[in-house]
Amino acid sequence: MFKFAAERNREITLRFSYFFITFAAMGKNNIVYHIIAIITVLIWGGTFINSKILLQHGLEPHEIFVLRFLFAYICIWFISPHRLFGDTIKDELLFVLLGITGGSLYFITENHAVQIDYVNNVSFIVCTAPLLTTLLALKFLKSVKATRNLVLGAIAATLGVALVVFNGHFVLKLNPLGDALALSAALCWAVYSILMKFVANRYSSIFITRKVFFYGLITVLPYFLLRPWQFPLSRFTHPAVWGNLLFLGTIASFACFELWSLVIKKIGAIPVSNYVYLNPISTVIVSALVLSEPMTPLAYLGSILILLGVYLSNKK
Repeated sequence: MFKFAAERNREITLRFSYFFITFAAMGKNNIVYHIIAIITVLIWGGTFINSKILLQHGLEPHEIFVLRFLFAYICIWFISPHRLFGDTIKDELLFVLLGITGGSLYFITENHAVQIDYVNNVSFIVCTAPLLTTLLALKFLKSVKATRNLVLGAIAATLGVALVVFNGHFVLKLNPLGDALALSAALCWAVYSILMKFVANRYSSIFITRKVFFYGLITVLPYFLLRPWQFPLSRFTHPAVWGNLLFLGTIASFACFELWSLVIKKIGAIPVSNYVYLNPISTVIVSALVLSEPMTPLAYLGSILILLGVYLSNKK
């Protein structure tokens, strides 16, 4: 069933990605970039199926990360400018930090949190990334102000995420290590979103994305000293393994990271980060369409609150 779900998920997202990439190339209105951000987040929200299949087939979280980023790096190398470094040492260090916060450290902390913590806890904590992004921006970016819409939008979206994720079955179950890892992942993504602001207007989105992939791969290598590679090469012939890795590498990483860099350049880090609140909606929709899991009234209510929160947060 999971193999069929992954194949159907890949087909749907491939069609949507092609349509919206083409649409973006033709459009000049910022609305197009908001739509691209939404589609990107919805794709990311559905990738739990692919990761779950790969984990069931024996791949470790850091092994999945290396393979998906390696595929993505190979793809982007053929279309990116072949310059190797940024303009300054400071910029190159920023690229290193982007590779860590948006790549190696983010994926390792999130995936290991899922392994040891309650899934609901992890889902909810990771989806607070936009709220953390806003708080960091208010602290460090003078151009961002705590407007009424921004505050109300963050409250509504966070409440909506809670309703969708916990679905009326909230029970306080603490897992200090798992919760800390999930919070670390959310903080990583918040820092990644803020750091993108400092390079987005001076480099092409393709070049930035390629640097993120490269430094993500480089900075994850020391982790293999603690947990060496274990997955046997013979299992890569299994369609469920290479098929899902191909999807994660080409669509969820190569295409989506490039589109994410593009929309941050066009409409800014804060408006784009708010769309991460949509992740639970994507998860619920994919589960309903692909896994035949029913949508509950609370899921509908939570989804409406998330949409309202995103609208308020991004309203001028």
